[in-house]
Amino acid sequence: MASIKELRDMRIKKIELLKEAGMDPYTAKCSYTHSIKEVIEGFELIESSNQEVTLVGRVMSLRGQGALIFFNINDGSEIFQGLLKKGEIEDDKFKLFVDTVDMADFVQVSGTLFKTKTEQKTILVKNWMILTKSLQPLPEKWHGLQDVEERFRKRYLDILTTKDLQDLFIKKAKFWEVTRNFMKEHDFLEVETPTLEVTTGGAEANPFKTHHKDFDIDVYLRISVGELWQKRLMAAGFPKTFEIGRVYRNEGTSPEHLQEFTNMEFYWAYANYKDGMKLVQKLYQKIATEVFGTTIFETRGHKFDLSGDWGIVDYRDEVLRQTGIDVLVSSDKEMSDKLDELEIKYEGNNRERLMDTLWKFCRKNISGPVFLVHHPKLVSPLSKSCSDNKELTERFQIIIAGSEVGNGFSELNDPLDQRARFESQQKLIDRGDEEAMMPEWDFVEMLEHGMPPTCGFGFGERLFSFMTDKPIRETQLFPLMKPRE
Repeated sequence: MASIKELRDMRIKKIELLKEAGMDPYTAKCSYTHSIKEVIEGFELIESSNQEVTLVGRVMSLRGQGALIFFNINDGSEIFQGLLKKGEIEDDKFKLFVDTVDMADFVQVSGTLFKTKTEQKTILVKNWMILTKSLQPLPEKWHGLQDVEERFRKRYLDILTTKDLQDLFIKKAKFWEVTRNFMKEHDFLEVETPTLEVTTGGAEANPFKTHHKDFDIDVYLRISVGELWQKRLMAAGFPKTFEIGRVYRNEGTSPEHLQEFTNMEFYWAYANYKDGMKLVQKLYQKIATEVFGTTIFETRGHKFDLSGDWGIVDYRDEVLRQTGIDVLVSSDKEMSDKLDELEIKYEGNNRERLMDTLWKFCRKNISGPVFLVHHPKLVSPLSKSCSDNKELTERFQIIIAGSEVGNGFSELNDPLDQRARFESQQKLIDRGDEEAMMPEWDFVEMLEHGMPPTCGFGFGERLFSFMTDKPIRETQLFPLMKPRE
């Protein structure tokens, strides 16, 4: 079997043959009368009229010898069979095709349609031209790339040769399209907010840091989809806004976590967390039915049904039920001792981290869908406190398959309370907590001017990965890869 280098050298020689025949192996000019999908859908009508059609696409297979050459081409819409037959095409064009065309080349073919004896829809080629001459072959025999590392590095080949993967990304595009349409149908204005920030706001995460040369200042890639900016828009008088965009978190990789991903966040003036829960339930159900055609899913060892009304789980009650720890009154030592007993690793020994780690242990046992509500204020620095217990908040998270796939609040709009919570977060930062939320004092000033009661909510592509039962890395077109050594 020839090596890749030998195959490449052979194809380079074929370039010269094409040039000698007057064909540009990398032409910018091509034309076609139909997409392959259009030809397949209108085949009978086109065939009966004996109309000549012109198709374009990448050669995905070549077979035959002598007077008959069969091949398949793919234009991105569908795959279609072509036939070169001596006597139906000029001899020199037939020979040039045989001598120069390989799998992976892009070609333009013109001819008439017919069905073979096996009822295969086919174009009988009368003329052809090369569009792009490939120098390297496709993965062997359509089996695709087997090595995971190579699959991600050569994602273009992975997608090209794996139909299910193509369908996955078409579905993902529809996932965000349905989301966008839903928000607009409910009168939310789509906005764009900064991705470079002087301080990161809206979440607890470790940011990426870079330097702004013109201002000579350090800035951060955002870790939320403009939470503090969209709240400013509530103060500015916009009643409903949303944004779909990329966020960046300089943290570890897992089946549920990546450093770069897409999120959607909305903000709704004169609404609270209960209003948000009703709206979000409708949104998720809309996504399920329109994108996947079902509300029932299985993933990560869990099965869940998004239809109907979802259950409600109280944060404090659930942790107490599963672990015997009351997160409001148990001591830090009692929490750390419980984590040690459960053999759960955790970073940091401040109360917020201990509490959050305990909850994440409990979360794994919930299939959902449920709304988790009434988080302690300590782990919810941007959420309004409950009126009947100031240590708890009007926050909700959507729990599916043991994980959080959506997060919302009755947004805190008391500037004095917000200032105090930011000061608490600053103390965590000073003690070395890299995930504590950076204070944003300009945001506090905005609150002093007044922000209406507001519900905010966000979710990301983790939801899509759960609905497709795939690690989130698999659901990204081009996940980040380390350079080859």
